[in-house]
Amino acid sequence: MNILCTNDDGYLTTGIQTLATAARSLGAVTVVAPDREQSATSHSLTLHHPLRARRTPDGLWIVDGTPTDCVILAVNELLRGKPELCVSGVNHGPNMGEDVLYSGTVAAAMEATVIGIPSIAFSYVGDHYEELEGWSGIIGGLLERLLAHGSFPDHTLFNVNLPGVPADQVRGVKVTSLGRRQYADSITRAHDPSGREYFWIGGGVAAWSGGGDSDFQAVRDGYVSVTPLHLDLTNYRLLEEIREWDLGL
Repeated sequence: MNILCTNDDGYLTTGIQTLATAARSLGAVTVVAPDREQSATSHSLTLHHPLRARRTPDGLWIVDGTPTDCVILAVNELLRGKPELCVSGVNHGPNMGEDVLYSGTVAAAMEATVIGIPSIAFSYVGDHYEELEGWSGIIGGLLERLLAHGSFPDHTLFNVNLPGVPADQVRGVKVTSLGRRQYADSITRAHDPSGREYFWIGGGVAAWSGGGDSDFQAVRDGYVSVTPLHLDLTNYRLLEEIREWDLGL
């Protein structure tokens, strides 16, 4: 099996090294990753300047673009053939609830899904990223079990969140739905040394909500969360109701 491995935190992170190690138990792994931090880039493409890719002596591809750029370049130009699996991560930080709409890690797996490649995004909820090295066995085992069921459901990727506990204390795996989160105090307003006002988005405190089957509840309880994400965002339950609205011009 030929496997594409990417992320949004950059090619030097512990997360992508751990994921690549785990994936090598299943086949040949090629890493194509951004040259720098690309968190919260979502599904953005680089359209207004050329992209550059360079290869390290150990075969790692480094791209000066977004995670989505990495997948597109990998599939169309850098790899000899279309990969049979794409794994993205392990993200340094959670990707639960609405975070999946902002995450470059999830977007990379989503782009591969659009292309027709089975894809899985991995994220780690804990703060001690050096502990990710101990997760390669669990990640490898989970990959094997997901792939054992054959083809993935159509237009679907799996979003996996690892709980912030030591790997040997994981209580199991739960299939989950997306929770809900709301950030507070996520904008910093200040002045630079010249007295000019600026705003900095990021940080803050996240409040989570959701049912017992939600992703945040699973990781809070010490379980690995596996959420199937579908590319079709249509709210089918409302189609007939909205068709009855008077929307004529």
